[in-house]
Amino acid sequence: MSEIEALAGALRVGETTAEALARRSLARIADRNGELGAFAFVDHEGALSAARRADDELRDGIDRGPLHGIPVAVKDLIDVRGLPATRGSAHFAGHRAADDATCVRRLRSAGAVIIGTTVTHEFGYGPTGDRSWHGPARNPHDPRRMAGGSSGGSAAAVASGMVPVALGTDTGGSARIPAAMCGIAGYKPAFGRLPTEGVFPLAPSLDHVGVLGATARDCRLVVEALAPEHPVSRGASAAVARIGWVEAAAEAPVVPAVAEVTRRALSHHDVAQVACDALDDIWETFSAIQSSEAFATHADRVRDRPELFDAEVLDRLRDASRTPGWRYVRALRARETARRSINGLFERFDLLASPTVGITAPLLGRREVKVNGSSRSVRSALLALTSPWNVLGFPALSVPAGCVDGLPVGLHLMCPADREDLLFAVADSVAASVVEA
Repeated sequence: MSEIEALAGALRVGETTAEALARRSLARIADRNGELGAFAFVDHEGALSAARRADDELRDGIDRGPLHGIPVAVKDLIDVRGLPATRGSAHFAGHRAADDATCVRRLRSAGAVIIGTTVTHEFGYGPTGDRSWHGPARNPHDPRRMAGGSSGGSAAAVASGMVPVALGTDTGGSARIPAAMCGIAGYKPAFGRLPTEGVFPLAPSLDHVGVLGATARDCRLVVEALAPEHPVSRGASAAVARIGWVEAAAEAPVVPAVAEVTRRALSHHDVAQVACDALDDIWETFSAIQSSEAFATHADRVRDRPELFDAEVLDRLRDASRTPGWRYVRALRARETARRSINGLFERFDLLASPTVGITAPLLGRREVKVNGSSRSVRSALLALTSPWNVLGFPALSVPAGCVDGLPVGLHLMCPADREDLLFAVADSVAASVVEA
């Protein structure tokens, strides 16, 4: 049973109330947010008002579904009407959202209680989560370490029990990377599955709304509430899944202990090793597309008010400005070629799998890391296994696989857009096997 299902059941038999759940979240935020830096803004009054309204509706026989009365946090790139919307940047100091993003409006329609907004890496432009106007998001398993990014605040909020679920965004792994590093589930649905209206863009052709939850089942329930026109069917059997384990490429090295733990999480399944040249070559495609589109988003700010950026984010944007147009055009063509190749692979396998991140959570501020004896940038080490799936647009899910040296690692599962049922069935199976281990 997922955490949402457990709380929803307790609400409906009278063991708790939505107001009590909101107060519990607020108390946990007061207790731990100073240490972890998960929340940018906490909406005490709005959350309690919404919770009381949810309780009144249940008493009147109005039940909006599994999210009714459930506390939810929202990343500070996603507009929540009336709340500060800083995007993690001094550029938006004092700015408040005029309206709800479409995904937030759908959360409210499902009865969810918005607790507040969570810390993002400035403008979502970084996988480390430690470059924000609000300060770094810290890992609940070791606050000296990164929560990951850019949805690090959402991951820290869920992993520390402040809220059961949170919305994030995912342009290169921004929901899945912090989920893996904080020991929770993170889901990036197929491109376009969840609406991005009211979400501040980073690279629009790569941007996805993502969900972070205690379990994959929690993520599935949120996705279904946000996209009710496309429910995830039930009844798929994880036992019949044909799973291809993607071999590590030179651009995506994995620490052996991480590979061992994540592969072991699939020990009850039939898994075949598979090489994929399309994935090996896609890092440059991702970099060209993200750099070009990110600079297009921020060119005026870089020109007019560069001093308001975090220095590291500004340096990345200035580097991005030097991406030639021909590289962007070639990258768009390469993306279509890679999609055809992966579609062919999905004719042989139902799912593909790998570690979500090839390393454990680095220390805050660290920018170089040793992987199998070679020095790599932390950014590339974090993004290497997740970013291809933003380029390709297929669903991708990170689930907890265990720990290495006391730090969580995630198993990464990918599928065609019409096989989410099997993806979540395998995720449930993995969760059961990890608990048994």
